[in-house]
Amino acid sequence: MKASLRALLSLGLFAGLASFAAAAPATMTGMISDSMCGASHAKMMSMHKDAKMTERDCTLACVKAGGKYVFVSDGKIYQISNQDLAALAKDAGEPVQLTGDVNGDTITVSKVAMAKKK
Repeated sequence: MKASLRALLSLGLFAGLASFAAAAPATMTGMISDSMCGASHAKMMSMHKDAKMTERDCTLACVKAGGKYVFVSDGKIYQISNQDLAALAKDAGEPVQLTGDVNGDTITVSKVAMAKKK
């Protein structure tokens, strides 16, 4: 009986700790993009050559057309759970340092700062 109770408590403790590890805060450098273009705006920008769009213009246009903001870091695309954060529109298409809670491929953003120039 004691062994069963001990095993059950250990399992509960492990599950609790695993849930903390799943949403670990992180600071990453990358770019705020959109779900339509993902990591590259090249295809969309080539379709609108006359508009002379920047990555920022493309991101904002795609979000206005129904896309969602995403964060691209080292080629990995993270879905952003809090789409209403003002800093997303302000720094769209720009290199940024983004801080937030990461859970798989989703991030809840808590802070956005312009990336430092090299």
